[in-house]
Amino acid sequence: MKTVLCFGDSNTWGFIPESITSPFSERHAHDVRWTGVLARELGDGFHVIEEGQNGRTTVHDDPFAAARNGKTVLPALLESHKPLDLVVMMLGTNDLKAVFGVSPGEIASGVKVLAQMILSSDAGRNAKPPKLLILCPPAIGQMNHLPDIVARLPHAFKDSRELPRHYESLASSLGCAYLNTQTLISTGSDGIHLDASAHATLGKAVATVVKSLLPPDA
Repeated sequence: MKTVLCFGDSNTWGFIPESITSPFSERHAHDVRWTGVLARELGDGFHVIEEGQNGRTTVHDDPFAAARNGKTVLPALLESHKPLDLVVMMLGTNDLKAVFGVSPGEIASGVKVLAQMILSSDAGRNAKPPKLLILCPPAIGQMNHLPDIVARLPHAFKDSRELPRHYESLASSLGCAYLNTQTLISTGSDGIHLDASAHATLGKAVATVVKSLLPPDA
């Protein structure tokens, strides 16, 4: 049995785009989320752990929401779920918020901090590091119909489209696997989160990469 940890934010949690204006966040069903699709595509020989949190950042403390810093929680997750064969990480969207004031390149630097934590850990088999697959998050869509959200993410439409080149360069320098989700999927009605169709597409695409990284005889 191979174990895959999916570490991400609200698009790993399964936030339903249409609930962006609701009093509370609504969530896609387990089998609809890309992590659920991934588990189904991989089959019985794999255990997929879903670890998504709304608002999670790479390395930043959010002044308006507690416990969103990925750097803070990652060591505990690696420890509690080991031994891990692979970590699939998709973070960076929430770093686009104006409150953090960071550039696309600096967002990738935040991903690098987390990647190095994973690749230097003893969370894999025989106390070695697990493999790592970095996903560049989807591009932010138009949000003119959501002025309150635009105010928090004023440059996200442009800056999110600059992330792939930084993420790809980072993955290459670390020697880990990489997938640019922006070539595969688009965000839903709120411009941030994925609808059911995008989850299905992403889950299947990630499954293809995971199978290549963790073949049956590995």
